[in-house]
Formats: sequence, C-alpha cells, structure tokens
Amino acid sequence: MGRGEVTSSEMETTSSLVVKKKARSWILIDTNVNESVMDIDKYAIMHRVQIHARDLRILDPLLSYPSTILGRDRAIVLNLEHIKAIITAEEVLLRDPSDDNVIPVVEELRRRLPVTNSNHGELGGQNDDAGEEDESPFEFRALEVFLEAICSFHAARTTELETDAYPALDELTSKISSRNLDRVRKLKSAMTRLTARVQKVRDELERLLDDDDDMADLYLSRKLSSASPVSGSGAASWFLGSPTIGSKISRASRASVMTVHGDENDVEELEMLLEAYFMQIDGTLNKLTSLREYIDDTEDYINIQLDNHRNQLIQLELFLSSGTVCMSIYALVTGIFGMNIPYTWNDDHGYMFKWVVIVSGVFSAVLFLLIVSYARFKGLVGS
Repeated sequence: MGRGEVTSSEMETTSSLVVKKKARSWILIDTNVNESVMDIDKYAIMHRVQIHARDLRILDPLLSYPSTILGRDRAIVLNLEHIKAIITAEEVLLRDPSDDNVIPVVEELRRRLPVTNSNHGELGGQNDDAGEEDESPFEFRALEVFLEAICSFHAARTTELETDAYPALDELTSKISSRNLDRVRKLKSAMTRLTARVQKVRDELERLLDDDDDMADLYLSRKLSSASPVSGSGAASWFLGSPTIGSKISRASRASVMTVHGDENDVEELEMLLEAYFMQIDGTLNKLTSLREYIDDTEDYINIQLDNHRNQLIQLELFLSSGTVCMSIYALVTGIFGMNIPYTWNDDHGYMFKWVVIVSGVFSAVLFLLIVSYARFKGLVGS
C-alpha cells in the first residue's frame, strides 16, 4: 500500500472525529422529566426548535456574548453565563450537562419541572380547576429554575468574596505591606469581574421588565394555544421527537389557562417572576457596590496614612536642613579663625579662643531655634 492511499476505515474514523468535534453535548428534559443526553450539531437543534443560526450563536461558549434572554416564536434562547439553554413549551435543551456548575441546575430541573396535583382524583371538578389554575406554564417553571440558579450562583460568589475581602482590608489598614497590598489587589480584580457579570444579568432582566412585548414573546404556551386552531395539522412538523400535537395542545392550554382566557398582552405573571429575581440580583449588586465603597474608603485611608508619613519625612528633612545651615555658619567662623595667616591681632589673645567658640555655638543654636519656631508659626511642621 502506497503512502498516498487512504483506507476506508481511516476515512470513517476521520469523518466521525469531525462530526464529534462539531456536535455538542446537550441534555433534553420534557414535561414528564424524561431526559436524554444527546450529541447533536447546531443544524439539528435549529431544525428541532425552529430558531435561526444567529440565535444559536449566542450559546456558543467560544464566543463571548453577554447574558441574554431572547423570546422567539417557539422557543426561549437563554444565555446566563454557564447556563446555556433553549426552552420550548414542552421541553428544555441544556448545554454541557456534565459541567460542574450545570449539574446542580439539572438536578433542580428534575425536581421542579414535574407538576404534581394532589387534587386530581380526590376532589370534585371545581377543585381540579383550581389546581390547574395554580399551575404555571412549563417554560416559566424552567425559566425560574435557571434564574434562581444564576442568582444563587452570584450570591454565593459574592458571599465568598465578602468573607475574604473584609478581613484582608482590615489587615491592610493595620499593617501596610507588599503582601497585604497584593492580596487586596487580587480581591479587587475579582470583585470588578464579578460586578460586571452581575451587572449584565441585572441589565438583561431590567430590559425585559421595561418591554412588555419582549415579555409577551416568552409566553410560548399561550402562543401555541392561540395558533393551534389555525395550524393544527402542521404543528407536528416542526417538533421532531415530541409528544403528539393533541396532548401538547391540551397541556399547553391547561398551563396557560389564566392568560389565554384573559388579555393576550397580559404579562403580569411573568413580570412578577422577573421582578422577584431582579430584586435578588439587584441585592447582590448592592452588596458588591458596598464592598467597592469599603475598598475605596480603605484606599483613601491608606493614602492618608502614606501622606502623613510623607509629611513626617518632609519635616525631618526641614530639621536636618536647618541644622546643616546653622552648622555651616559655625564651620565658617571656625574656618576663618583657623587660617594659617600671620596677623598681629593673633598675638597675645589666646583667651579669646573660648569666647569665639562659645559665641559661635550659641549663635548657631539660636538661629536653629528661630528657624524651627518660624516653621511652627507658619504651620509648616506639626506642634
């Protein structure tokens, strides 16, 4: 066999590797909590949930997209950092279910998505209707799980950061050292990154709350129920592998019974849901803001301390300079009288030596005191 020849088995292996590289791991959970892990490419997902490629690109971990919640005709595209999911009226597609941060979300979906109604089979029709009216649509239950997960995740990270930051800042104020400064610098960098992530989630929730049309787009069950009389036969073509259209429409109608019978633009239920988590993420952001203010106050305090030390050094320099000037005058007198030049007044005047030394020393000391007193009078040095 020549070097240029390639066997069919090698070609199959290469093609399978390419497919696996393009395919992504997803977990699918439906209304009955029947789940399956799938490795499917983006084209299969686009065909399954009827979304465009630009919407699916938001969920690509290689692309740095901010936190986003988009409502489409038959799906909700959700990108909340490590939580990347697609929600329909009947099932949830969650990306990378084996990720450490995603595993708790999958467990919460298994616990929260099933709808148990104890009134069925025990009470009359009125109680059954009341139990059904309390039932939230499937997409809202899934959305609530994701919002709760991301809010709890950021709250936990904020608590950990506060636990590390406040003692480090207090230690820095008591002892300014390179080690403490480097520790606080790292904590401040972590706080800045976390604040930006929390701010993105908060801005996205605020954007949804400010636009009723965007919130109305998230009512998938309502749109499915309103479209079912018109396109009952063609509805099954876009949802491969899902339950029958009859059971789908029935469950969707029950799930959105309160909103279908009311105003089609009524978004009160979703608005209350988003407001609850908006308040939670806003509280987390307020904690980070308080921590930033505490760091800024600590930096101001440290700068004041450093300025105080700098002023003390300047005062010491002033004292030393004043003493040097006074000693220079004393040395000038000494130099004059120490010249080896014959003068007549040097003869028979040995008793004047001690008076010259005493007077020069006293004059230098008085001059030094005058300089220091003048500096204190002008407020150049502390008292």
